[in-house]
Amino acid sequence: MFKVTPNPPETDDVSPYDPLDPKKLNEAAERALDHYLKPSDPKTPRKPSTIYTVAPDIDIEELLANACESFASAKVIASDCAGFLEGAQRNTILGVAQLIMFGELAVSRALDSLELKADSSR
Repeated sequence: MFKVTPNPPETDDVSPYDPLDPKKLNEAAERALDHYLKPSDPKTPRKPSTIYTVAPDIDIEELLANACESFASAKVIASDCAGFLEGAQRNTILGVAQLIMFGELAVSRALDSLELKADSSR
């Protein structure tokens, strides 16, 4: 029988990285970990993005009222979405709606507390 393709060339079973130097491997691992886990310059504080900024002079009561309205809207959206789902997905969205409701209740309570303090100081 005639073989159409030739045999592959003979190669040495030697890796170009042999011998592995444990010291070099350790140094490379340390550099990789430092790159991902240590900040490049700890003296420079992290500057958060200011794309969405709440003006510093807005009243706390106004912020809480806005947050309460946002929570109420999110709760309605989640409840409406749950109406289109069944089974585990529906239960998940209803759980999210309940968490939103808890946030809304907490903000509403804080808003009520501010209003009570304002009324008592008058």
